[in-house]
Amino acid sequence: MNDPIGQAIFDYYVKGEAENIKINTNYTTNEYLSPSYFFRTVAIMPLIEQTALNLSLGKTLDVGAAAGCHTLPLQNKGLNVTALEKSLLSADVMKKRAVENVVCADLYEFHEGNFDTILLLMNGTGIGGTIGGLRKLLLHLKKLLSKKGQILIDSSDIRYLFEEEDGSFWIELTNDKYFGEMRYEVTYQGMTSCFNWLFVDFNTLSDVAKTAGFQCRLIAEGLHHDYLAQLTS
Repeated sequence: MNDPIGQAIFDYYVKGEAENIKINTNYTTNEYLSPSYFFRTVAIMPLIEQTALNLSLGKTLDVGAAAGCHTLPLQNKGLNVTALEKSLLSADVMKKRAVENVVCADLYEFHEGNFDTILLLMNGTGIGGTIGGLRKLLLHLKKLLSKKGQILIDSSDIRYLFEEEDGSFWIELTNDKYFGEMRYEVTYQGMTSCFNWLFVDFNTLSDVAKTAGFQCRLIAEGLHHDYLAQLTS
């Protein structure tokens, strides 16, 4: 099984420590993420994540739940929460952490509907992979929502990565490929996984959301070009 993130989460849960996850992208190299980040408490979460948890209501779906750091506080508040996670190892950790409703499946193979809130946090737009993939993602999520349901999703505008001191940009931001479409290479203990991951600015998210039949509202902005958006039909 080639599941570096899931293995790191599992090792950290079992041993209380684990090596950092190494991340390379088409823009950056040798960045590291501690597996402990997937176990963080609400108190140390970014403001936009805290805001999303506060706005969650009713029957809730936590997409890409990982170790359950968002699912558990909502469950503890009495919400009916489904933790959706395609990693078998991560799903097993959530069950051991007493997450009551864990579904181990790929999002696009999950069709249970009528959720009042769908959460996609830790750069939730990333799941789309590309701008075209983002529209596919939103159209699928729309089928899972209740009539008056909401999607709470976060992302970052990463154009700051390309800005020079004089305000110019060292790449062309208006070429055919959207600048936030990134290629990730994630490595842990010799296992490597590669996938597309999308960072999208709010205006572009809003435009794509409209094509999928959503209204998009900016809810909160973070300290590092990140933001939380709410999508409703």
